[in-house]
Amino acid sequence: MSRRVLVTGAASGLGAALTAAFRDRGDEVLATDRVAGDGVDLRLDITSDDDWQAAVAAVRERWGGLDVLVNNAGVAGGGRVDVCTLDEWQWITDINLFGAVRGTRAFVPLLKEQGSGHLVNVASLAGLVHPAGMASYNAVKAAVVAFTETCGHELAGWGIRASVVCPSYFRTNLMDSMQGSDALVGQVVGGLVERSRVTAEEVAASVLAGIEAGDAVIVPDEAARQAFRLKWADRPGYDAVMRDQAAKLEALGGER
Repeated sequence: MSRRVLVTGAASGLGAALTAAFRDRGDEVLATDRVAGDGVDLRLDITSDDDWQAAVAAVRERWGGLDVLVNNAGVAGGGRVDVCTLDEWQWITDINLFGAVRGTRAFVPLLKEQGSGHLVNVASLAGLVHPAGMASYNAVKAAVVAFTETCGHELAGWGIRASVVCPSYFRTNLMDSMQGSDALVGQVVGGLVERSRVTAEEVAASVLAGIEAGDAVIVPDEAARQAFRLKWADRPGYDAVMRDQAAKLEALGGER
């Protein structure tokens, strides 16, 4: 059955891959992004309440309802705790956490009216495991995981499901949005993204499979699944890996 889907951050990266995957399945997709252009059906700045209300109005006019809301748009950031500034914390929180919160709050009344729907929030493996140098990114992605689970509990009575997506590093243009005063962390993370063999299309395929399966937590790639398993199966081993990584990061140096 064809579904009505709204995807944020759809102009490139995972958002574009998700849009294509939904359409290949036969779904109708409203592709949104903060900058209008090719492949974007509707301009939507996820930090704007007015833009979210306009998106709800557009969905009501186009379809009369919505089956899947994909809160995908986000930015890259991070930095060691004594380097990352409070302004950087506020910037990444407003986009990566409150973007999903705003979108959910905007569409929940419509989903409750129709008695169905599926919220899909794109977080990160960083929401489940927490490497050094990424406190702000880890914290907001962990908050997205918690927010999604809470929504799943609160909204189940209206027939609304919620899933959170937690991929590891994959090849995307997310690093184009990287901001932060800790240049060393940006270089390290950028290298991990460049060296990854996982594509956005592969992640998108796993996300659609997870949605079909009704998974509350979608961990779409093997590297992410291994890291998550290590944390729960061998916490001392996990801590040792994380602290070794922290030591290596400090050994690389960088301005403070």
